[in-house]
Amino acid sequence: MTGSHRASTANARCRLTIVQSIHGAVLAALRHTPTPRILDLGAGSGRVGQGFVAARDDYVGVDLAEGMLRIFAAKETGGHRAALVRADGCALPFGDASFDAVLLVAVFGDLPDWRPLVGEAHRVLRPHGMVVIGRTATPDEGIDERLKQRLDLLLNERLPRVPRKNGRKNAASHLSEIASDTTDFVSASWSVQRSVRQFLERHSGDARFSRLPLPVREEALAKLAAWAETQFGSLDAVFAETHRFEMQVFRFKEG
Repeated sequence: MTGSHRASTANARCRLTIVQSIHGAVLAALRHTPTPRILDLGAGSGRVGQGFVAARDDYVGVDLAEGMLRIFAAKETGGHRAALVRADGCALPFGDASFDAVLLVAVFGDLPDWRPLVGEAHRVLRPHGMVVIGRTATPDEGIDERLKQRLDLLLNERLPRVPRKNGRKNAASHLSEIASDTTDFVSASWSVQRSVRQFLERHSGDARFSRLPLPVREEALAKLAAWAETQFGSLDAVFAETHRFEMQVFRFKEG
């Protein structure tokens, strides 16, 4: 077995463990509901949802991107088909009080306004249901976070932008005010290997980054690579980081 194949196998096992941990945490929070119906807003390619489908849960995944849903539908989920709906999360095609839990996992980063999405999540929630916000958290001093901050500085030098609003924190603050109970916890943690080159490759295809003019993108990445070499010695230097999957569960007495 080659080194790259071993790394790929290890990454696949890690992803499976994370999916299983998230699935277990959500079902544990819903332990008083015998057969909960779960809605996953921003289901994407099934990074989280495949665990629910494989377990034959009453799960519905929603996303506006048809291509992402096709990827999800093609995933191996123990022979079970995912119930997937192409729709805007801010205008859901479901009646009031339709679900016991609504998952909002990594959906706020590119959202202009969090209010319609959270409003729809609350509308379709059954009495005694819950909304779950989830995200992958990286260390503040990790290589990924340092590169993100530097890239933001470089982009603002060339193309000043309105600072991003933190939709996730604002949504969580609003839900905390209207929920009857709130619980925060870490459902999974894992070690990853990161390099500057990996970061550059990931961000060159990032949807939000791709909307910027090509000359701006190319210049920013070139300057980031030059800066990173002075900071880390090499674009291929590998650093270990611990990532966590953080969950916030908001329970409601009424939907």
